[in-house]
Amino acid sequence: MTDLAGKHIVLGLSGGIACYKSAELCRLLTKAGATVQVVMTEAALQFITPVTMQALSNRPVLTSQWDAREPKHMPHIKLGREADAVLIAPASADLMAKLAQGRADDLLTLMCLARPLDRVPLLLAPAMNREMWAHPATQRNAAQLQADGVVVLPVGQGDQACGEVGDGRMLEPDQLLELLVAHFQPKLLVGQRVLVTAGPTFEAIDPVRGITNHSSGKMGFAVARAAREAGAEVTLVAGPLHLPTPWGVKRLNVQSALQMQAAVQAEVAQATVFVAAAAVADWRPAQAAEQKIKKDGCGLPPALRFVENPDILAQVAASERARTGALFCVGFAAESHDLEAHAQAKRVRKGVPLLVGNIGPATFGKDDNALLLVDGHGVLPLPHASKLQLARALVAEIARRLPSAG
Repeated sequence: MTDLAGKHIVLGLSGGIACYKSAELCRLLTKAGATVQVVMTEAALQFITPVTMQALSNRPVLTSQWDAREPKHMPHIKLGREADAVLIAPASADLMAKLAQGRADDLLTLMCLARPLDRVPLLLAPAMNREMWAHPATQRNAAQLQADGVVVLPVGQGDQACGEVGDGRMLEPDQLLELLVAHFQPKLLVGQRVLVTAGPTFEAIDPVRGITNHSSGKMGFAVARAAREAGAEVTLVAGPLHLPTPWGVKRLNVQSALQMQAAVQAEVAQATVFVAAAAVADWRPAQAAEQKIKKDGCGLPPALRFVENPDILAQVAASERARTGALFCVGFAAESHDLEAHAQAKRVRKGVPLLVGNIGPATFGKDDNALLLVDGHGVLPLPHASKLQLARALVAEIARRLPSAG
């Protein structure tokens, strides 16, 4: 994973039990390709040692503005100039209050005040007791920080170290990594509402059996994440999958093609972009048995009659909003051979401006892929890469084709 390759991140730790999560966060940041400089407050030293953070960051941890190792004793100036971003995790109520007031009585707050505002973003991951988080003073400070251009990340909800339950937990390290990566992505879809379908459908034969396919849903989930990174409001209609929901994405779980159709119909009126990445089953049993079908000893399977499932993409593409350009539709085609010819034909048959083709057996279940984008002007191959990288490239192509792009 190289989402942060070439980025230099200053990771600040203020006092709080959530410092234990900062160790894993540091590891994930370096694994994503970033160089990490850790800065700790005196209070943070009560929860985790600099030795731990130094081992994970491979850099000496800075704790004092009077550090004699720094030329001219000005680490707060150098740190801010070198960083691509400053992420404080955990950000305590006290630290947020100091930053909101412009106070600078330790290295971390000094650095935040001295950083170049126009090019070094400051992101805070709050962590505190639920009552402290809900207190009007904390909420007032958070609002002031946001007005000053600071990115105040959401808090988690759940069990707290004090024994209480509620809002105020620091987000998990993988969530913080995802949000930091998203911060650096171009905001190409701000103001857009994107509806994505992903994964297979499951068509029941009886209560324990059914018909499905090899789709893992990873490409559709990657598209949902990439669209959210690009600033869109995203709804994901997912078939029977156990993939984690991308941060900030609204997820609707379905099983069958008919359920997916109903979910899409309920959401598509608010969408401006529809990406049909799901591998919807073409047929379903005409009627599912109410009880498990038993073998009768004859050696032959039971006779099943099938009916065709609705074509969700074609129905949406034929709607008035799609025809007038208010809704941009993107289809997917998973083929086994003759990709370009089948993808061209499917684009025309479905009536969509853009169709994404791939060789299904070569990518099912994998984290990488190669795509072929097909529109009315020809084809554009997207070479082999991770599905998230391909999803970001696809999002850029969608943004370029939207009417608002001019």
